[in-house]
Amino acid sequence: MGPNPLRKWSLVTLLGLGVIIAYVDRTNLAIALASPQFKEFFALSDTGRGLLNSVFFWSYTVLQIPAGLIVDRFGVKRPLAISFVLWCLVAAATSMAGAFWELVALRLLLGVAESTLFPAGLAWLAKNVEERQRGLAAGIFVSGSKWGPAIASPLATWLILGYGWRTMFFLLGVGGLVWVIPWMLLAESDDRGPARTQSGVAAPSMSAPTMAALFRTRAMWATVIGTFCYNYFLFFSLTWLPAYLVESRNLTLSSMSTYTMFSFAGTGTVAILSGAAADWMIRRGASPVNTRRWFTIAGLLAASTEVFGAMSASTDVAIFFAIFSMTGLGLATANYWAITQTLLPGVAAGRVAGIQNTALNLAGIVAPIITGWLKSITGSYTAPMQTIWVVLIVGVAAYLFLARESKEPIVAA
Repeated sequence: MGPNPLRKWSLVTLLGLGVIIAYVDRTNLAIALASPQFKEFFALSDTGRGLLNSVFFWSYTVLQIPAGLIVDRFGVKRPLAISFVLWCLVAAATSMAGAFWELVALRLLLGVAESTLFPAGLAWLAKNVEERQRGLAAGIFVSGSKWGPAIASPLATWLILGYGWRTMFFLLGVGGLVWVIPWMLLAESDDRGPARTQSGVAAPSMSAPTMAALFRTRAMWATVIGTFCYNYFLFFSLTWLPAYLVESRNLTLSSMSTYTMFSFAGTGTVAILSGAAADWMIRRGASPVNTRRWFTIAGLLAASTEVFGAMSASTDVAIFFAIFSMTGLGLATANYWAITQTLLPGVAAGRVAGIQNTALNLAGIVAPIITGWLKSITGSYTAPMQTIWVVLIVGVAAYLFLARESKEPIVAA
């Protein structure tokens, strides 16, 4: 038996707030990297900034599948609470960094501490939210990854300008600890049950499939490729968009924070609305796979318009497409997560979420480094933006040709 409706939606909202806090603690570094004082203190080059933006994902990515296995074994409540406390403390400790290597070490530790968040949250949704409500639930949860940067951008900028970057890291880190209290009060300890089917009842028990069995399915490959492509663009926006607006479009730090906020707030808003819209269509008889697939494809196509802004000489055009492309990406945000649970029902939820989040965070490793490298050898952001366009079109192809309904069972061995 899942939680009652009030508790269920309270926990969905709380999980979304948890993602917001996680992304505040990730994004604040990107805001600091746009600050001349921070760059000068650590003597950062473009390559060094690319490395710093990437290093969080080295440890975070490696631990996604192990974190999924931990969630399948021990449930969601306690592993997520422990993870939350650790990452808030590590984020606050960034305020004490005095050398480049210390920043690198702290970002690696932050990746370790946050690694449980998405496998735990997505496993909880798979086990407690039925198909007809899953788009809205996924939208609330995953949109936290957009509301986090939307909040972090003006907040971190205000703290840096008013109190300095050390105070910013400390306050944003320790502030997140408040989340643990309602989580421990509301979350149930026995949350290791099977995932639920579209009707809302528990799926039949089955042995967990091997990694090889999962990767023999087109659904798993659609998930891995599509997730990587979506997040290549997202992580460019998380890590380099502030610097792009300041350096290439000559915006002030305050103006940059405002436009960055609108970009991510647009994604977060559309993510929730499009997840709810897909649910509405599915409740009225539309195919869950096709509905979520076309929302995802539309979102990736809308995101690809960022290249138009990058290739324009007009700052106004560039800002418009920066906001439009991120807002349009929201069409895919909830649905590319929800379609995974639709394509792979009854499968070990933590394991599948771990694989999907590994693909997500491989993009987090690659996008910042490639962007920094391309910028350093070309002297502009045009080549990085053109690369984003190519990657997004590959993502469209993955969902168009691979994300299709299949009647084939996924066997354990």
